[in-house]
Amino acid sequence: MKKRVAVLISGNGTNLQALIDACTAPDFPAEIVRVISNRAEAFGLVRADKVGINTLVIDHRGFMDRASFDAALQAALEECDAELVCLAGFMRLLTPEFTAKWEGRMINIHPSLLPAFKGLHTHARAIEAGVRFAGCTIHFVSADMDAGPIIAQAVVPILPDDTPQSLSERVLQQEHSMFPQALKWLAQGDLEIINNTVQIRGEHKTPAALIYPS
Repeated sequence: MKKRVAVLISGNGTNLQALIDACTAPDFPAEIVRVISNRAEAFGLVRADKVGINTLVIDHRGFMDRASFDAALQAALEECDAELVCLAGFMRLLTPEFTAKWEGRMINIHPSLLPAFKGLHTHARAIEAGVRFAGCTIHFVSADMDAGPIIAQAVVPILPDDTPQSLSERVLQQEHSMFPQALKWLAQGDLEIINNTVQIRGEHKTPAALIYPS
């Protein structure tokens, strides 16, 4: 039985598209049952509509506080019987009460090698800092921003002539391959958190994956 997945987005949805494409494989252990956005103009909603995935807009601007927004989000997830949640460019901080309900069942993708460069504008900040490598991280969501146990990371070198845009494009290539793999591990029950460290069970039996693009 495939795991029922809800994907939360705020924008273009390229990582959502990578998950949609992966879920078309008959042997993929998850299916996307709903895409929820806090912005009605998010192009990711169009991507979902094109393939018949149920979509919903919950505009955060219509709520008095984060707790009331998260309550509406929780109700929407329960309504579609979601078992797992993927944050694919979802630009909202979630309350500790909400994240506790989804502990071990909600993952996020972030465009840096966490714990470095949490938050926004990661590529520009990495270039300005003069670091030699950037990348992306998939992690379990916790109450603290961009701080949950790490599932996988991809390392991308920063080139001398890189701009935030060019670096972003190369990092996105890694995100698009790594996010479906992480969801597959999660849906299969291959991920285990031990002392805040993710172990990948089954054929892998390794700590969190680290990928160096060729």
